[in-house]
Amino acid sequence: MSRRCALLAWALLALLGLGAAQDCGPIVSRREWRALASKCSRRLRQPVRYVVVSHTAGSVCDTPASCLRQAQNVQHYHVRTLGWCDVGYNFLIGEDGLVYEGRGWNTIGAHSGPTWNPIAIGISFMGNYMDRAPPARALRAAQNLLACGAARGYLTPNYEVKGHRDVQQTLSPGDQLYDIIQRWPHYRSV
Repeated sequence: MSRRCALLAWALLALLGLGAAQDCGPIVSRREWRALASKCSRRLRQPVRYVVVSHTAGSVCDTPASCLRQAQNVQHYHVRTLGWCDVGYNFLIGEDGLVYEGRGWNTIGAHSGPTWNPIAIGISFMGNYMDRAPPARALRAAQNLLACGAARGYLTPNYEVKGHRDVQQTLSPGDQLYDIIQRWPHYRSV
């Protein structure tokens, strides 16, 4: 089966909620979303204990095509406007139920400041979640990613989820998403 067919099959499973919890689910690779080449070189020490959840506070995407464009937009802003070595997040989550690879499991992100970046994976939901919650398929994609990270040794078994606002002065991940992640089993306030 081609990679494109596999992604479409995974997207359908994500929409139907049939993915296995320990499975990473569909991760759209940097090549597939046509990311700029990364110039980052600092590596994360694994396993990582913390995960910081944020939102991009930008446009929502709910199809693979629109999320591909949004991932490119976020990277363009981080690299071309802010001058960073790559998109700041380790992973981006689309409302299409797919995970988009940012810096990945092994590279230090630029998502939560100098204290948290070297010790945390940063996942960001694409959209603004102050007044509305992400759909269930996006939440499942994030939870499957974290379960996979723990199962594969990228995260400690007792990893802790934090909201972006728990570690920095910000409204991220938005009021609605923050309310949801506080009910996740691995959530711990600072």
